[in-house]
Amino acid sequence: MNDRTCDTLTAGGHDRGVTSNQVDHTDDGHYIVVKGRRWRATDPSIPDALKTELVSALMTGRRLVKSDGDAARVMVHDAKVALGERGDPWWEPTEQGTRDRLAATMRTLLRSRGGSSICPSDAARTVGGDDWRELMATAREVALDLRADGVVAVTQRGEVVSGTDLRGPIRIIAGDTLDFRPGPDGSATAT
Repeated sequence: MNDRTCDTLTAGGHDRGVTSNQVDHTDDGHYIVVKGRRWRATDPSIPDALKTELVSALMTGRRLVKSDGDAARVMVHDAKVALGERGDPWWEPTEQGTRDRLAATMRTLLRSRGGSSICPSDAARTVGGDDWRELMATAREVALDLRADGVVAVTQRGEVVSGTDLRGPIRIIAGDTLDFRPGPDGSATAT
């Protein structure tokens, strides 16, 4: 048995009733094997703090699926895409797959942080690993696309801004149409 473990499994058992010492990886490290079944592994390039936050958001989503049903599945899906466990394989990124993963990461982090803002670099670090700076322009574009859909709002110096020619640092906050997010008490608030 390989002694590498999948952090998602370690953090929450991945709801498959296994411990980290029961998890094996394929030789290429792209999949974990649990009870003979292959599952895509979490992207190992995600920084630990962000990975922990995303796994926590995944587990919150799973708990809410049990209490709130299918409406909460969007939280689980977004967290799994952000972790690299769904969508285009993290080891063979495509332009659209990268954009989708950045968007899922932004939505997941916004749900996870409640009313706090995030920086596009949080999503770029999650998706790009050590090469995250190369994704900053794309991350900002994805934030603007999400803003156009009302999913997020973009701020500078604490003020909501419009337009596409933004210079300097930006922050992202949840917009009115960010679907299904936990409330301050952990209960669900669907939009």
